[in-house]
This record gives sequence, structure tokens and C-alpha cells, in this order.
Amino acid sequence: MNKWQNPVQLTTPLSGLVRVDGPFVALLVLTDEWPDMRGPGYVRARSYCRAAIAGRKPAEEARAYFIEAAREANLMH
Repeated sequence: MNKWQNPVQLTTPLSGLVRVDGPFVALLVLTDEWPDMRGPGYVRARSYCRAAIAGRKPAEEARAYFIEAAREANLMH
């Protein structure tokens, strides 16, 4: 499974502090922990994480979109 060079830490409403180390964990967080599943950043991050898991997109590209979505949702520290 592909991992990110640098994990992303964020705070979710359900679990609090979460460490995300790759697109698979990111997809779980996007699916189970996200406060707003309608934002454009969320939709793009979910799509890129799925593509990275399938090997169609680079994991680091999915990471960039995941960070963008986390900022959009005000989950970044």
C-alpha cells in the first residue's frame, strides 16, 4: 500500500486528533469522519485518494488534495 512521505495530522469532530499516512487512511477519514461531504475539495480529495489506491494517480497528488479538503473543512491544525 502506498504511503505519504509526510503524514497529515488533523482534528475531526468524531475522533479528535487523527494521523493520516496515506490515501487508504485518508479515504477512511473522508468517508467516516468528515463534517461536510459536499464541498468541492472533499469531492476532489475522495476521487484522488481512490485513484491513488488503484494506482491511477500518485499518492503525493492525493495528499495535496486531501490537505486542501482538510483546510476547506477547517480540520487542519
